Amino acid sequence: MSDRNYLEQIPPHSRELEQALIGGLMVDPAAIATVSSLLTVDSFYDPQFRKIYKAIYNLFSSSRPTDLNMVVNELTSTNDIKAVGGIEGVGDIQFATPFNLDCEAYARQISDYSVRRQLIEAHRKGLISAYDTSTPIEKVCADSEALVYAATHGRSLTNNKPVRLSDLLSETFDDLEQRSQGNSLPGIACGFHDLDAMTQGFQRSDLIIVAARPAMGKTSFCLNIAQSIGVSHNLPIVIFSLEMAKEQLATRFLSTEARVPSGRLRAGQVAADEWEPIGCGINTLSQVPIYIDDSPDASVAEMRSKLRHIQSEEGGELGMVFVDYLQLMEGVEGENRAQALSKMTRALKIMARALNVPVVALSQLSRGVESRTNKRPMMSDLKDSGSIEQDADLVLMLYRDEYYIPDTPDRGIAEVIICKHRNGPVGTVKLLFDPHFTQFRNLARPQGNQ
Repeated sequence: MSDRNYLEQIPPHSRELEQALIGGLMVDPAAIATVSSLLTVDSFYDPQFRKIYKAIYNLFSSSRPTDLNMVVNELTSTNDIKAVGGIEGVGDIQFATPFNLDCEAYARQISDYSVRRQLIEAHRKGLISAYDTSTPIEKVCADSEALVYAATHGRSLTNNKPVRLSDLLSETFDDLEQRSQGNSLPGIACGFHDLDAMTQGFQRSDLIIVAARPAMGKTSFCLNIAQSIGVSHNLPIVIFSLEMAKEQLATRFLSTEARVPSGRLRAGQVAADEWEPIGCGINTLSQVPIYIDDSPDASVAEMRSKLRHIQSEEGGELGMVFVDYLQLMEGVEGENRAQALSKMTRALKIMARALNVPVVALSQLSRGVESRTNKRPMMSDLKDSGSIEQDADLVLMLYRDEYYIPDTPDRGIAEVIICKHRNGPVGTVKLLFDPHFTQFRNLARPQGNQ
């Protein structure tokens, strides 16, 4: 069969299956609990059955029976009764239903057809986009992959539907109850206790900026967080390193874990008694799901595509994504740097929301810091783009006084300055910094720990 004939075919569906399932749900109201986790209203091809299923689902959601009379009443109240053939039409569906229908098996087949239709629609849109040469190829690929991903992971190709406030408040109460008992943070704990206390963990879908002047340790800071989350939560961590090679990052991870100075690891100067901790460190790190991509010219669209693959391989949930660093990302030819960064930060924020994962982007600060007496960074020091401040949910800036004043009483202390916090307080958290192992550590133990 030619490609043209494929495109002109009626999309996969079975009216008989859809009718039988609708009847089965009215005969066996308990079945809707299982079926509702497999199907949405849009899973049905026939508009008549879509309307009836919607009525059944609405009844189920409000804890009302889903028998024939209740379904008819619901359809009447929504002015859909005529569109489904009237009372007789709905009754005929129920009376034609086979005895002891396996509703779950029917629902799975209807879901199969629905996914196939979504794939057909995704590829149709991809074809149209591919023919439009005015659209950058990176966007064509990213959009096409997102549509296919949505279809194969049971998500609607349309935008998310509005959610009732009452449903959200119920979830909010459950979360609040857990947190009030000290059982959980609303976000992902980074392992720095004072920072977690101020931020309540890194929130999913947030864009987090970590900014500093060179040599302040922003890469090390993020690697320490990545390692902590990977070990503590066993969640996949993905690092896009546009500056350092993956081998360098691996050495840094090993230095921190094995407690062997990174400089000696790079030089191969390993003492006899250090081989055992190095072996243990390699064994521990090998169990942590950390992915490193050191492509020097990765775009946000390419990152998003790679993240979807990892998300699928790892079971659907990511722990955190790091981008090191913003100013090295490639923009569109012809744009000035501020315009390019503005688009990048917006794209990173959209990526964080789409994948429901905290995205941490490292950023350089302008040289204006160096001209001040007090060299602690401020929000206005963010380099090249005010959009970084606008799009970020959390902005952290690193400062080490000893870098500028070698004999400072704060030698070995690093300040994490929270300059912006969309959902919480701003302020400063102090950590220990050990340059030999490129490691940040808690300055004090958390309360309750011995």
